[in-house]
Formats: sequence, structure tokens, C-alpha cells
Amino acid sequence: MTCQLFARPLLVVALLASMPLAAQQHDDDYASIAQLQQRMDEGNLSSKGLTRDFLNRIRRIDGSGVALHSVLQTNPDALKIAASLDAKRTKQHGPLYGIPVLLKDNIDTGDREQTTAGSLALAGAPAPHDATVAAKLRAAGAVILGKTNLSEWADYRSNHASSGWSGVGGQTRNPYALDRTPCGSSAGSAAAVAAGLATVAIGSETDGSIICPSSMNDLVGIKPTLGLVSRAGIVPISTNQDTAGPMARSVADAAALLSVIAGSDERDPATADADQHATDYTQFLDPNGLRGKRIGVVRALGGVEPNADRVLDEAIAAMKAQGAIIVDPVQLPHINELGDAESTVMQYDFKHDINAYLATRTGLKVHTLADLIAFDNAHAAEEMPWFGQELFEQAQARGSLTDQAYRDALAKAKQLSGPQGIDAALQAQHLDALLAPSWGPAFMTDPVLGDHIVSGDPTIGGPSQPAAVAGYPSITLPAGWAHGLPVGIVLFGAKWSEPTLISIAYGFEQHTHAWQPPKFLDTVDGKPVAPPK
Repeated sequence: MTCQLFARPLLVVALLASMPLAAQQHDDDYASIAQLQQRMDEGNLSSKGLTRDFLNRIRRIDGSGVALHSVLQTNPDALKIAASLDAKRTKQHGPLYGIPVLLKDNIDTGDREQTTAGSLALAGAPAPHDATVAAKLRAAGAVILGKTNLSEWADYRSNHASSGWSGVGGQTRNPYALDRTPCGSSAGSAAAVAAGLATVAIGSETDGSIICPSSMNDLVGIKPTLGLVSRAGIVPISTNQDTAGPMARSVADAAALLSVIAGSDERDPATADADQHATDYTQFLDPNGLRGKRIGVVRALGGVEPNADRVLDEAIAAMKAQGAIIVDPVQLPHINELGDAESTVMQYDFKHDINAYLATRTGLKVHTLADLIAFDNAHAAEEMPWFGQELFEQAQARGSLTDQAYRDALAKAKQLSGPQGIDAALQAQHLDALLAPSWGPAFMTDPVLGDHIVSGDPTIGGPSQPAAVAGYPSITLPAGWAHGLPVGIVLFGAKWSEPTLISIAYGFEQHTHAWQPPKFLDTVDGKPVAPPK
């Protein structure tokens, strides 16, 4: 279901049934940042015109008909902002100047847009200030186009949730097959960029919420090192794992977006060292980036989904052909010992961090996690039609961050995932990066039973878990196909190793060209959804 919360309604899709969707795309729908900047520099495109095109495309594709439900709201000031940027445009500008960007709706914007985390409990009063990420984008000349749907509370309310569902926006759908999951809490950001509703978007991840939706929507997603990107003004789950990151259709666009949002911020102490590492990541876009790189394959993160394993093997062959040195397999120590500690840390962190965040919001009826639990119980028909809030309740039952149970779990999680995990594996084989399959092709959306992520050994988390728990960077990128659905691969490495991962990813991308636009099929091997009459 979709709650008509915002004044600007979500309208209808218009896809011409008489021709393939790819033939109908306007050149700008799937253009890269560099291509759009070239057109604007030549005077053949304006930021206002580009923004208008995307707003129209959102109206046509995101409501009824195809009904992606990927965009919760558009910025009522977007066209005005874009026109102002056009008037001030010079020959010297940054890569995002005039480019519309979508933000996941757990990122504060101090404007007329709301920040709800997908929950009706936060609806009503906009956030008082920009998140640092939003402020950096504005300073770079980007146009905040709107807010994207997400798994409510970034998928931290119930273990039985359906990815991409929120009380505010309903169920986000995968544009490659509409009955399939968009995966992860950054579902709307992924589906919108895949559908050509924006060039790039910002997602956030605690564990898998950038990597999984990017993979299942054929995108490049970068989960940065913890502390490279400020979390100030972002609805939290865990201070020890949360980060925002770019989601794009190419490595170059993701690198350009990361370059803008990275850096130290006094509002987030974890970013104290960020300025020592933040840089222009586009300088690492080397088409020969695979040559000589030593990459270890973590087979323990595969073996549970045959399509994912097949695509991984094809990717390994492509990497070898471009001069990479593949070490296969590589043991990642303690990979089956992270889950319980991670869960404990999240429960404690969420109670503390969400209470601290709610204290920054004014004009709301909820001020604590206890208030949120009570709100959901009072509005169960809208907020809990399919699944409950046991994660909320488990977090509420936890004590303070001084509890020994919390301190022990945090120390264990960080030590086993980082120094004794990823670092140990890299050092043992003198590796530049580790490689794993993604989750595989998107599974069916199931609001009754929740996500059906394929799992093998129940003690081993998904391919995002080691880097997420350690706070180390990871990147997913398109690698292949299964039954018309995209399948990705995941690269991860040491703390602050974004330059190396981007170089490897770009080298792979430039020699495989795996990305394809979606066809908006009603189901796998089905038909494109026709426009409403």
C-alpha cells in the first residue's frame, strides 16, 4: 500500500507498448555524468531542462502502471535550484554541477522535503538542517531531486520484512522484473537509478543495504570505509557500521559522487581522519586497473546460489585475461563467528543512536525508541500489515553502551572481522583485494514471509558482512545475467582502500560492459508493462 503523505502525488508510468523500452529512452535518461556535462558545456542541455526531464520521467514511471514506488517525493524547489545553477554556470565547475541527485529518505534535508525513514512516525515536520552529505552535494552544485523509498527504518524493524517496503511508500519494485525484490534498504535509490529516474543516488548501508540493491538492480555501489563519509543528519542504526555511499550505473559516476561526499566533519567524530584519505577518486579510473592486481576469491561466501557462482567464475576468467593474479580459494578467518556479535552491537547501538537522532528533530510526536514502538502499535494497520517490530523490541530491552555485554561484542566483532579477518587474509597472500559472488539474481517479493535470501551455512552472513562489520570498503558491480536478471560481484579490501577497489572495478567494467537497461517486465520472461490508457 502507499500512503498519500506528500502534497506532490506520485503519478503514472507511460511506456509505449508498440516498441522496446530501450528504443524509447531519451539520450539523457541513461547518460553518464561526463556525457551530461559535455552537453551542458556545449549549450545543448541545461540543468533546468535535465531536472525537468527527470521529474517528468518520475511522474510517468513511478506511480501507477509500472508503479516502481522508488521515489517518495520530489523536491518542490528542484527546478528553481537548477535554473539558478544554470545562471551561474562557468567553464570551470565540478563534475556534479547541475546534476540531479536522489537521496535515500533517511538523509536529512533542511528544505521543504521531509525525512521519514519510510515511517509515518517521522512524517509531518521536515528536518531542521541538511545532513552533511546533502550539504556537500549542494556545495558541489548538485540538484537535490528528491527522496527515495527504502525498507522502513533501513530494514531494522523486523527479521521478516520485505526489502523495499515502507509504511510511507509501499513496496519498491525491481525494474528488471517487477515481481522481484529490489533488495536491501536502499531499494528506492537502486531502482530509481536503474530505471533512469536520475543519473546517480545516495544510499546508506549498515550491512548490505548498498551492496545488495546495487547488485540486484545492475548498478555499481560503493560502501565506503567507516568514517570516510559523514553520518551526521542520517537516521542511524549503528554508529559502528553505518555509512552513506554512491549508487550509479558506472564506476566513473560512482567515483565522482564519492569524491564529493567524502571528507572530515566535526559533526561526526568518526570522520576525524577522513581528510587524510579523501581525494578525487576519478583519478583511479584506470582501464588497465586489473593488471598485476592480486585478488583472492573467498569461496566460503559462495556455493549457495549456482547463478552467482557461475557469474563469479566468468568474472574470474575475465580478470585473468586482463592480467590479474587470482588466488583461489582464499580463507577468510572467523567468517562464521561474526553474526551474534554483530547482532548484539546493533541492538545496543540502535537504541542509543536512534534516541540521539530523534533529539535533533523538532515538531514530531515521537522522541524515543519507546515512542516508536508505541506509535507502530497504535497504527498497526498502516505500519505493520505484513511484519512486526521484534528488532525494535529487542533493542529497547538492551541497556546502555557501558554494559559489558556490549563492549565485549563490539571488541569481538571488530577484531575478528578486521585485523584477524580481512587484514589477515590480505596479508597472508599479499593481496590487493578480496572477491566474492553477490547474492545472485533477485528473488520474488513476498510481503507475507519476507525476504528469501539464499543462505547456505547459517553461521555465515552474506557477502557484505565481513566489510560491513569491520568498517572496511566494498564495491559491487555488474558482472553477468541469469534468466534476464542482473548478477553482480563484490570486491572488498583493507581500510581506506577505495582507490584500489575503484581501479580494479573500472578495469573489469571497461572490459566486460555487463550493464544493460531494464525492460520493466511484469515477470521473468514476461512482457513489458503497458501504459495506462
